[in-house]
Amino acid sequence: MPAARSVRRGLQAVVIVAAAVAAASARSRAPAPADAPPAIASAAVAAQGGSGSTAYEGVVEALRQTVVAAQVPGAVVALQVRAGDKVQAGQVLMRIDARAADQTAAAGAAQARAARAALEAASREFKRQQQLFAQSFISQAALDRADAQFKTAQAEASAQLANAGAARTQSDLYVVKAPYGGVVASVSVVLGDMALPGRPLLTLYDPAALRVAAAIPQAAVANWGGAPAPRAEIPGTAAGWVRPVKVQLLPTVDVASQTLELRLDLPADTDAAPGMFARAWLPGSGAGTGAGEARLFVPSQALVRRSELAAVYVLGRDGKPMLRQVRPGRSVGDQVEILSGVAAGERVALDPQAAARIR
Repeated sequence: MPAARSVRRGLQAVVIVAAAVAAASARSRAPAPADAPPAIASAAVAAQGGSGSTAYEGVVEALRQTVVAAQVPGAVVALQVRAGDKVQAGQVLMRIDARAADQTAAAGAAQARAARAALEAASREFKRQQQLFAQSFISQAALDRADAQFKTAQAEASAQLANAGAARTQSDLYVVKAPYGGVVASVSVVLGDMALPGRPLLTLYDPAALRVAAAIPQAAVANWGGAPAPRAEIPGTAAGWVRPVKVQLLPTVDVASQTLELRLDLPADTDAAPGMFARAWLPGSGAGTGAGEARLFVPSQALVRRSELAAVYVLGRDGKPMLRQVRPGRSVGDQVEILSGVAAGERVALDPQAAARIR
């Protein structure tokens, strides 16, 4: 019996040791707690009091922009301007092959000279017939025939002179001249191209007559009331902010978008060009792309630009950065205004590259 009890005690000790070993092994196999995301430099989205104005996106347009087209057919034999050149009113821009037109004009001029000579001869003959009729040497019928011949020669001379003038005018159309002083925006042909009536040759605009055109919601126009005058912002220019010399709000409303077109005429010395992005800042309206009560700003280094995408990395509650698309506005120093996409108080990563590596 003592031997049996000792055996039982040995088995119990073995079981206890095995249980302890199993528990330690289970603890070693248990997953380790998730590591907290590494700390990353961030900044809060700052809300600043607005200026009481709302921005509406627009574009710079030229009040005078002309597509110069060909009026006669022919090959382009001389091209004397390039895109970006400044030209004066009446300056020759290009020449079209006018050899056939010149020959036609020369023939018309010769026919006009012949008609004038015939008219002079008919005039002298009519005067002689009048003298003979006064001396009763010829009849009234002979005088009438001389009068009819004179009037016929007179009509033929007028017709030939008109034909010669038309041929000369047609010949002048082969020389393309600038209708006014301006800048050549684009040239649509090269030497040797065939010019046809109605085919565009080049585009010309007047840099001293530009405006900003923006679509304004109907509700914003009602809140504005017409005063004070709006301002224009043209990013990328030396002036930046421009006070328009004239403000025009078109009375018609677009059926699809329910907006009205606002036109802000720019001063003559504005260093802008047609097609540039611009904003019209409308005082006293609160329905635009930027709120007039508060404006949100983030550090410029936090903004990520990838082709057409603008985004920031917003830190979540767990500290992990998440890429979020935003709509940036104008830059003020080292800050960028965010028109939509973030809320005041949210934190954005200051190092987008480091934030992109955190998963």
